[in-house]
Amino acid sequence: MGEDLQQRLRDDLKKAMKSGNKTGVSVLRLLIAGIRNTEINKGKSLGDSDVLGVIAREVKQRRESIAAYASGNRQDLVDAEEKEKAILLGYLPPQMSRDEIVAAAKVVISEVGALCPQDKGRVMGKLVSQLKGQADGREINGVVDELLQNS
Repeated sequence: MGEDLQQRLRDDLKKAMKSGNKTGVSVLRLLIAGIRNTEINKGKSLGDSDVLGVIAREVKQRRESIAAYASGNRQDLVDAEEKEKAILLGYLPPQMSRDEIVAAAKVVISEVGALCPQDKGRVMGKLVSQLKGQADGREINGVVDELLQNS
């Protein structure tokens, strides 16, 4: 199944090369290399959910870079990172709303029997793997903190 998404990335790389889309070529090459490196580190080929995790990690890096460049008043670099982020987001499933994350978190909290903030690790481990690529880790963390504080 991971081959489907990886094949799509390779096909899109070929299209970007043919059309002369330098940003697309650069982003897709880095992404494919990141997937290969992850496969080497894990010692196995990646499934779609693992590939989505690599893409989400790349998006997170772009967001951090955008924040750093914005604070340094480098709008040219912010714009370049925004373009790269937009390309990467095209491969992720639609992002979940806060309400959807809250609903998923409540289900996991009841499944693992979490009662207090000390149970956060058990909740986060299961929830993050379920929502990989569909929600930002900071958002998930905030929701879980909020729910466990109120329980």
